[in-house]
Amino acid sequence: MVKLDKIYTKGGDKGESGLVDGSRQSKDAPVFRAIGAVEEANAAIGVAMVVMPAPNRELLQQIQNDLFDLGADLATPLGGPKDEGALRIVAEQVVHLEAEIDRLTGDLAQLTSFILPGGTQAAAALHLARTIVRRAERRAVALNGETELNAEALKYLNRLSDLLFQLARVANNAGQSDGLWKPGGGR
Repeated sequence: MVKLDKIYTKGGDKGESGLVDGSRQSKDAPVFRAIGAVEEANAAIGVAMVVMPAPNRELLQQIQNDLFDLGADLATPLGGPKDEGALRIVAEQVVHLEAEIDRLTGDLAQLTSFILPGGTQAAAALHLARTIVRRAERRAVALNGETELNAEALKYLNRLSDLLFQLARVANNAGQSDGLWKPGGGR
C-alpha cells in the first residue's frame, strides 16, 4: 500500500517530475502527457460512476484500479533499473475487458450506424470517458514511438475504449435509445 505523509513535496516546482526509476523529466514530456491522459480518463470514469446504474459500478471501480496500475506501468521504463518486479498491466487484465465486452454485447441492439455520443446522463458520461481513453491511447502510442512500452498497456487502453462504448450503449436502454448518425442529415 502507498503511504503519503505529505501532499506537496516541492519536487515539481521547477516543472519536472520523477519516474519510478528516479529519473526526472519535464512535466510536459511525452511520458507525463500519457500518464496525465490516463489520469484524466480515470477521473472521467469516476464522474460516470456517479450516474451509472449499480450493476456496472463495480466493474468501473476495478477499471479505475487498473488505470492506476497503468500509470505505474508507464512511469516505469522497460529495461530500466526498477523494471524487475514493476507493476505492469498483464494479459489477464486485457482478457477481462474482452470478456466484459462480450458479456455486454449479447444484450445490445444491432448497430446500424455510428452512434452519436449522448443519450442518458450515464451514457453521455461514459462516451466522454471513452474519448479521453482514446486520447490516452494516442499519447501512449506516441510515447511508444520514442521508448518501448509494455504491449499489454497499449492493448488495455484500446479494449477499454471499446468497453466504455458498450457500457454507454447499455446505459442507453441496451442501445434502443442510442442516437444514430444520419450522414448529411442536417443539410
